[in-house]
Amino acid sequence: MNPRAMPADRLAQQIAFLLEADKLKTVIRRTPLVDASRRENSAEHSWHLVLAAMILREHAAADVDLPRVIEMLAVHDLVEIDAGDTFAYDATHQLTKDDREAAAADRLFPMLPPDQAKRLRALWEEFEAGETPDARFASALDRLQPLLQNAGARGGSWRDYDVNRGQVLRRMAPIESALPAAWPIVLKIVEDFCASGVLRREQQ
Repeated sequence: MNPRAMPADRLAQQIAFLLEADKLKTVIRRTPLVDASRRENSAEHSWHLVLAAMILREHAAADVDLPRVIEMLAVHDLVEIDAGDTFAYDATHQLTKDDREAAAADRLFPMLPPDQAKRLRALWEEFEAGETPDARFASALDRLQPLLQNAGARGGSWRDYDVNRGQVLRRMAPIESALPAAWPIVLKIVEDFCASGVLRREQQ
């Protein structure tokens, strides 16, 4: 479509969506920054994942479409504007996560023009399903990034919320198949933090 021929209401919808997306900067996650000075927000997390995809693509287990992965990562947490960030190790809130995030998607994506709403919703759903090589790579990055930050912050949310070894390994499992080069790093970090007493070994 010729940009000069686009209706003004299309641009107005896009701008309204972008302004709404700014709210992601206010959603505070449990994971600290590497320097442990504060917790990161969900927009910072999404940016960091986009950068990780660019840097780590060569280590993906399968051939991935980097632009699609980047798009997926840019939108994957937008639903947290309404649903909030559900802590990975909070079993109670995990039970309602899918419903809360689907309701958020139903509100947020239709703010865009229909073609863009359909595309972004499809990217979000693909990430959530985790069945394509692109989604599996994106998901692996989504698991690896907080692990690295927790490690850099001397335990971070693991220490704060008394997380155990089994919980972390189950959460990190997608990395083993989608980003196998990083799996030994994951195991070493987990074992080092078990040895230091930050992660408990029971309940694996």
